[in-house]
Amino acid sequence: MGSAYIHGYDPKESRRLQDQASTLVELLHSDTSYPAGSRVLEAGCGVGAQTLTLSQNSPGASITSLDISRTFLLQARGRAREAGLENVDLLQADIFNLPFEAQSFDHLFLCFILEHLPRPAEAVTVLKEFIRPGGTITVIEGDHGSAYFYPDSTAAKRAIASLVELQKMSGGNAMIGRELYPLLSKTGFRSVRVSPRMVYADSSRPEMVEGFTRNTFTAMIEGVREAAIRSGMIKSETFDEGIRDLYRTAEEDGVFCYTFFKAVGIKKDDRASDQ
Repeated sequence: MGSAYIHGYDPKESRRLQDQASTLVELLHSDTSYPAGSRVLEAGCGVGAQTLTLSQNSPGASITSLDISRTFLLQARGRAREAGLENVDLLQADIFNLPFEAQSFDHLFLCFILEHLPRPAEAVTVLKEFIRPGGTITVIEGDHGSAYFYPDSTAAKRAIASLVELQKMSGGNAMIGRELYPLLSKTGFRSVRVSPRMVYADSSRPEMVEGFTRNTFTAMIEGVREAAIRSGMIKSETFDEGIRDLYRTAEEDGVFCYTFFKAVGIKKDDRASDQ
């Protein structure tokens, strides 16, 4: 796919992705399901953190999940075996060179993948060809520009900004969530609907504080420490202060907010007279 996954492939990152998925399952996937007999393509499945939910929410659907990383795919296969998933086929493949015939699937599911691609619109256009006319696309992405918190911290904002810049340097876009409506509208989908999904964490929601503030978001920022400092975009003391301040928002009087965006559209049928 011509992009670098800036968060790395070590076991710590795998745990972070799994913590993220389990913490956000209701927020992001309470309305994610596909009819029995339908064929679903999940592109960029990573360690299979979302695949498990897809399978459980749509037990009668046939799901093909793929990722370019052999490291992640091996973990995804392990998770699928442990969970006893019977309706999932896991493949190592590049989304720009897929081994499927056109219109092989009814639905396309993309979660946390477009942010890492240098050509997200091209990727969606390529993947669209594997979906039948009238089939659907579901895209879920975050937006690091949506993070705000109490107590406020300039150092924390700079640490977050360093991740945004690193992702930009690798060809990605850490704030692509806000762009999903125009992206899908311009790449051949109709009836596009985008719903913001806000994570709100304070001490009255300890599962969100632990699962998202600490184990998902702050762990994600902390994971790029060496790359950010090595690039010269932030000093080590400022980055470390920012991480401390992000963990501070997980204390008794702290608050953390972040918004994900979920977009759903229908593939246009170019032969129809009303398109």
